[in-house]
Amino acid sequence: MNFFIHESSYVDEGAEIGAGTKIWHFSHIMPGAKIGERCSIGQNVNVGSKAVLGNNVKVQNNVSIYDEVILEDDVFCGPSMVFTNVFNPRSHVNRKNEYRRTLVKKGASIGANATIVCGVTIGEYAFIGAGSVVTKDVPAHALVFGNPAKIKGWFCQCGVKLIQKDNKLVCPECNQEYSLVDEKLKPL
Repeated sequence: MNFFIHESSYVDEGAEIGAGTKIWHFSHIMPGAKIGERCSIGQNVNVGSKAVLGNNVKVQNNVSIYDEVILEDDVFCGPSMVFTNVFNPRSHVNRKNEYRRTLVKKGASIGANATIVCGVTIGEYAFIGAGSVVTKDVPAHALVFGNPAKIKGWFCQCGVKLIQKDNKLVCPECNQEYSLVDEKLKPL
């Protein structure tokens, strides 16, 4: 075994866990779940049977990653953020055949206590502010926050908010320049 599982956690038979991954206290990884290499699964995390986590994914405490949620490489999920998988749940109506796929692309970060409504795609390196409610797709590199979440700026791949300089957006830390056309950010 080339990964760590805290003695208080359960990893069901049939779950796939990559090398170097650490699963901390009171977590449950369901059969069929796929977790990549070098991931960190915090305390009290549940990973569903049809959930997929790429490499180097960081999931903080108190997060449930339900069936049909896909997290690509280098995704960060802040403490107590929420994914959903049914758009119109009712206790007395079984809707397991209506799960909607949610995709969080490479390098995206989701802040603490944010809610991601099922069926959306969060673009590469997007940044979801703490406490936000995401109800529609988020473009790559976008900074969104609020309820409902709206675009409030743009983030560099290195995790720093971009600033306007001449007719382009520039990272004040790594100096990467980007062009913005129709809510699509492209490195120059």
